[in-house]
Amino acid sequence: HLCLHSGITIRDRESTLWHRDGTPLPLECSHTPIVEDGRIIGAVTTLRDIRDRKRYLEQLERHSNYDELTDLPNRNLLYDRLNHNIEVCRRSGMNIAVLTLNLDRFKSINDTLGRAAGDQVLREVAQRLGRQVRKMDTLARLEGDEFVLVVEVATAEQSSAFAQPILKALANPFHVAEREFFLSGSIGIATFPKDGDNGEELLRNADAAMYKAKTKGGNRFQFYTAEMNQRSLERLDLENGLRRAIDQGELVVYYQPQVNLRNGAIIGAEALVRWQDPEKGLVMPGSFIALAEETGLIVPLGEWVLRTACSQNKAWQDAGLPKIPVAVNLSARQFAAQDVVELAARILHDTGLAPNYLELELTESAVMADAEAFIRATEKLKGLSIALSIDDFGTGFSSLSYLK
Repeated sequence: HLCLHSGITIRDRESTLWHRDGTPLPLECSHTPIVEDGRIIGAVTTLRDIRDRKRYLEQLERHSNYDELTDLPNRNLLYDRLNHNIEVCRRSGMNIAVLTLNLDRFKSINDTLGRAAGDQVLREVAQRLGRQVRKMDTLARLEGDEFVLVVEVATAEQSSAFAQPILKALANPFHVAEREFFLSGSIGIATFPKDGDNGEELLRNADAAMYKAKTKGGNRFQFYTAEMNQRSLERLDLENGLRRAIDQGELVVYYQPQVNLRNGAIIGAEALVRWQDPEKGLVMPGSFIALAEETGLIVPLGEWVLRTACSQNKAWQDAGLPKIPVAVNLSARQFAAQDVVELAARILHDTGLAPNYLELELTESAVMADAEAFIRATEKLKGLSIALSIDDFGTGFSSLSYLK
C-alpha cells in the first residue's frame, strides 16, 4: 500500500516514494507518451520496484570498500580516505600520520591451529584496535595480518601517542580453541608532508619502517627515515639476484670437514652454500639465507643443496675416497613447506647415495616450531637410516626434556 501526497515529484529513471510506515521505496520510473493527431495529450508512467536491485548494488559497493572478515575499510576505501585527508591537510597545515601494523609470529597460529583460528584472532585484533581510535580516524585491514591507521596530528611526534596504546592492546592474551597465547605487533610510522606527498608513498614508507621494527625484534614502533628506502631497494635487488642465481646456477656448495683430532682423518663433512655472484663475487650465506627464508626461495635453494651434496658424496665414493656422511642444513621454512622425508628419499634414490651417508641438520627453532610434526618425521627418518642432528640446541627456549 502506497500513500501518495501532493508535491511528490516523479522524476525520470529513478524516484523514491515513502511507505506509510516511513520506510523508503525506491522506484524506477518510465514515461510513455500518449500521442493523438501528432500531439502529445498525455503520458503513461510506469513505476518498477527496484528494492532488490538497490540492495544488490549496496552490497556490491560494501564488498568493494570493506573487508569481509573484520568489517573494516579495505585498501580501496583506505586510499580514498587517505587522499581526501591529504587534500584537507594541505589547506589546514595539519599533519597526517600513517601507522602500518603487522602482527609478530602470526603465521604460527595459522600453521598450528588452522586458518579458522587465525581468522578469529584477526577479528579480535580489529576489535581491540577499534577501541583505541577516534571516530574521525580511519582503521583499515589491507590483507593477511596487516592493519593501517590514518590519523590527523598537529606534529609528527604525536604519532607515538597512537602507537603505544595499540601495542599495549595487543599485549593481553588471546584465547582460541581453549588455548592461551600472546601476540605482539610491529608498527611503522610515516607522516605527511615530511615522509610523502601522496597516499601510495606514505603507505610504502610506513611499510619500510614497519619492516625495520620487525628486524629489531618486533613489539615496537619505528618512524620512517629516508635511509630505509635505500635499504629496501638493496633488498629488492638482492631478492631478484638470488632468484637469478637459483635459475642460472650461480650457487656453489663448500664442504666443511669434520676431523678426528686423534689421527687427522676426515670422518664427515657439512654442506655449506655460497653464492658466486658475477658482479659481487663470493657472497656468504649470512647475506642471503634470511631473505631466502622470508621470500620462500629457501625451498628450491635447500632442495638444490641437498641434491648437490648427495651427488657430490656419491661421486667421492665412486672415486675411491673414504665413505663419510655429509650433513645438510634444513630450515624451518623447508620443514613446514615440504615432506622432507619424501624429498630425502627421492634424492637418495636419484643419486644412488646410501641413506647412512646423509645427515639432516635442523636448528632448535625449526624443531620446536612444530614438535609433533618433527617427531613424526623423526620416526620416518629412522626407518630410512638417515642421521639427524639438532643444531644450536639450548640457545632458544628449549630444555633437555624436549630431547626425551
